[in-house]
Amino acid sequence: MIVAIDVGLRRIGVAISLEGKIAIPSTPILRKNRNQAARDVSDMLKEKGAKNLVVGLPKGGSSEAEMERRIKHFISLLEFDGEICYQDESYSSVEASELVSNKRDGKFDSIAAMIILERFLNR
Repeated sequence: MIVAIDVGLRRIGVAISLEGKIAIPSTPILRKNRNQAARDVSDMLKEKGAKNLVVGLPKGGSSEAEMERRIKHFISLLEFDGEICYQDESYSSVEASELVSNKRDGKFDSIAAMIILERFLNR
């Protein structure tokens, strides 16, 4: 199974692909702090039997280097021994906002993760 995450400050969007063909949004993870979120993501990866983790990274923009550093630090906190791949997440939030009207219920974050996973599967 392939799992994709979109790391945010309040929530971490989650999407899965069972056979590497179709991306499906899953339940997002609420983020109270970095360590709790890393534990919850690690537990979710274990529960789902993930072999690959796709992580969205923003490309371009003035804060690209800072965001990449923060996201890679967060990923270093995970207990996961599968393959980790990084995928450009540019404009995934814009695409997600076109598909979801309510950005506060968490579905938005997982739709963004689904878009990131679709990009990875289609490359």
